[in-house]
Amino acid sequence: MGKHSLQRDSRLPNSVKGAIVMGAVAATTGAMPAIPAMAATINIPGLGDFDVPVPQEYEQPVQQLNQQIQQALAAPAAPQAPMAAPQAGMPNFQGMFAAPAGPANIALDAAKTKVGAMYSWGAAGPSTFDCSGLVQWAYRQAGIDLPRTSFEQSHVGAPVAFENLQPGDIVVTNGGGHVGMYAGDGKLLNAVQSGDPVSYTSLNPDMIVTARRIA
Repeated sequence: MGKHSLQRDSRLPNSVKGAIVMGAVAATTGAMPAIPAMAATINIPGLGDFDVPVPQEYEQPVQQLNQQIQQALAAPAAPQAPMAAPQAGMPNFQGMFAAPAGPANIALDAAKTKVGAMYSWGAAGPSTFDCSGLVQWAYRQAGIDLPRTSFEQSHVGAPVAFENLQPGDIVVTNGGGHVGMYAGDGKLLNAVQSGDPVSYTSLNPDMIVTARRIA
């Protein structure tokens, strides 16, 4: 109902307003108010039309009020803002799935499964290993073929400084005669020597000849 309608409604005497309310109550209870009056039809949203007794002198104002109510109900609702159209393409699932593991991580995970396997000079798996044989076998599981010896492996990939080592990097020590895989936290995963199993050992920076990263 607009401002004008509210003003017209507010000028109706309380007796008329009372008659409207009493008429609505009578329609639901069956009790008729004891007011000698004419009948005016009022539409109550959700209930329907009701003949409400009002004094004759107020019949016309009540009819006008009823018309204003119907006009307000028939007025179109205010337009709502349109919903945003969905963007083309796949939804953004960033952060929901881990990035695919690179070759270094795959190779390191493979080497971890061989912890406890015994050292055997010249062996390259799958049951026993020497130092370069373990590295070669691990990277083969990642789809990368490396040379067989530690000296040859010291020239593959790109050089990496000790402070920039990442898990899976190849670390060559002992003057080039030994190689293992950096496992993080200052540890080297390697096949150490005859009689010892594949295990983690502490990495001393002074022992490093070169560290290599396999792309």
